Amino acid sequence: MAIDLHDLSIAELSGLLAARKVSPVELVEALIRRVERYDTQTRAFITPTFDLARRQARQAETEIAAGRSRGPLHGVPFALKDIYDTRGILTSAHSRIFIDRVPAQDATATARLYEAGAVLLGKLATHEMAHAGPSFDLPWPPARNPWNLVHFTGGSSTGSGAAVAAGLVPVALGSDTGGSIRGPASHCGVVGLVPTFGLVSRAGVITNSYTFDHCGPLARTVEDCALTLQALAGYDPKDAGSLRRPIPRYRDALGPDLRGLRIGVLRHHWEDDVPASDDVRKAMEAALDVLRRLGAVLEECRVKPLASYFDVKIIIAETEIFSVHQRDLIARPEQFGADFRARALPAVLFTANDYVQASREHRRMMVEMEPLYDRFDAFVTAGLGEAPRLRDYRSVSFWQKPSLLTAWNVTGQPVLALPNGFGRNGLPLGMQILGRPFGETTILRVGHAYERATEWHRRRPTLVAGAPAPEVTPPPVLSAPGGEADPAMRDLCAQAARRAGLRLDDLMLAQLLEGAPYALGMVERLRRDHGLHHEPANVFRFPASRLSDAQAG
Repeated sequence: MAIDLHDLSIAELSGLLAARKVSPVELVEALIRRVERYDTQTRAFITPTFDLARRQARQAETEIAAGRSRGPLHGVPFALKDIYDTRGILTSAHSRIFIDRVPAQDATATARLYEAGAVLLGKLATHEMAHAGPSFDLPWPPARNPWNLVHFTGGSSTGSGAAVAAGLVPVALGSDTGGSIRGPASHCGVVGLVPTFGLVSRAGVITNSYTFDHCGPLARTVEDCALTLQALAGYDPKDAGSLRRPIPRYRDALGPDLRGLRIGVLRHHWEDDVPASDDVRKAMEAALDVLRRLGAVLEECRVKPLASYFDVKIIIAETEIFSVHQRDLIARPEQFGADFRARALPAVLFTANDYVQASREHRRMMVEMEPLYDRFDAFVTAGLGEAPRLRDYRSVSFWQKPSLLTAWNVTGQPVLALPNGFGRNGLPLGMQILGRPFGETTILRVGHAYERATEWHRRRPTLVAGAPAPEVTPPPVLSAPGGEADPAMRDLCAQAARRAGLRLDDLMLAQLLEGAPYALGMVERLRRDHGLHHEPANVFRFPASRLSDAQAG
């Protein structure tokens, strides 16, 4: 066909399919050919599901021809981060631990996309257990950044970011516990949406953190994220965190300008907390100018330093993911990738008291946002700078510094990540638009108007058909192997590991020791000045006055 189908958005494809100018079968075959030509470079797919896609496409073609349209996703291919359960299809979490795990049921999000008529093209690479990587010691290689194949995609929705950026699928589902949708969106130059906690079901999705996990889409455009959210959002009794909410028509909120909106600018995050490169600073200033021209009123504001959110998130989330996988960490720790162990093992140093006190501080952080929700309709802050090289990654870096992305998993707000430029090395840059709780309509409006006023989302990486991924030297397991730990620290770590039931060899103990000073530093910094009646976040509810975004429209 004269049209490059892989280059079109969901909205564009939906129009062609509805008008019967393109058939679902033609579309699926075009994307299958593209995966076969280019995934040797991107390594985005773990399990292609081409036969299933062809069957679903034929069914969609029959239904559309009969006038039984299911909506804008009908006949549109998608792919899933390989933590979403798929009945009868491997769901591995990119881990040797789950190398033969074939679920008997679909995740709720999988089922809802099927119900919308979408067509599953395959399961995608991730960091192990949606947590640790990039790793070179797992059954499948790490995904590569289509803009430069020796660079990182961002994690942990690695294959989702790579597949969308490379035009292998128009939309993919990812998950976000501390930036795992927004990181790949930023590094790969696509759009990622993290819905408000409780809006999209996590049932049937392999757990990273019960407290911070979110499910959401990565796509080429803001409008495509809105269309996908429409299919995903809604109460699910199978998810204990799911909330009953009226679901608005997200696409209807999109418009060309931002007149009347008040946007808070969190400049201190990229200038002071995590000082950004000159490229990121210039891109952010240019983006703020665009938002002003579109009619928004911008005002600088401040929240807590990013390191405070990061400490709370890590103490809670690492405790939770350790508990999820404790049985296998006891029985077969050597089967986990080294990077997963480097992140998970130091969690043995966190106590039950640390966990509860961090959860009480988590609730305080959520409550402290409420006055800002009265002042602003949305907020803007930086995303990530250019993607680093894969060979430069070090496991211990996870523990060493805060992230521009993690704070919003702690507050539970919706976040939209979208491209806002390119750095000096030709790699994408990104920014984040934050909303009030259940303020998806507003952040989608802001992102869509910005997108229409700029061209960043129209750029595409250059790939060579059939070319292999270039060789990359795997990073070392330890940043400074052979170093002697303080005997008291060694004894503390060894005792904590034994209490958790772990039997660690020398390498595993060295990994625990490498992260230990940073984990203990978080414990030391954690605020514990909670009053008698200061409850933890697991009893938190968003105030009724925050459950409607109508005032922001």
